[in-house]
Amino acid sequence: MEILPPRPARVACAAPWVVPGAGAVVFGAGSADALSWSAAGAVLARSVMLTVRGYRIGVRCEADRLVVRGLLRTRVIPRQRIRAVTAFPAVRWQTAAGRSRWTPVTAFMSSAGELASLREAKAKCLARLRRWARQSGSGRG
Repeated sequence: MEILPPRPARVACAAPWVVPGAGAVVFGAGSADALSWSAAGAVLARSVMLTVRGYRIGVRCEADRLVVRGLLRTRVIPRQRIRAVTAFPAVRWQTAAGRSRWTPVTAFMSSAGELASLREAKAKCLARLRRWARQSGSGRG
């Protein structure tokens, strides 16, 4: 089961990364040397990656694991290791060695300046994640 924030929130996570990508294209097109092209290409590649990851931000709840897709990294957490889903929102879990870990779920974070409808939709996403975690018998919500 995929739990994704509303589309406007995903677009808001992706949109800022279009600007440096466009700037890199303009800079690269106006440059004649290979070093400038290489730098522009690197910035463009990173911008495309962050734009795609920003749009795909969310969680995937599978039978035996939780996949948390953030802007910079994806964390895979075994379902039986999940201890709680906090209000921050974050997933508290434990490694096989017994160390406590905490993984924020940035896709469902809200702010006071956000539209009420987006805040409510994110709260519903967080509630779905909590229900999934409780069904495993290990999550305490």
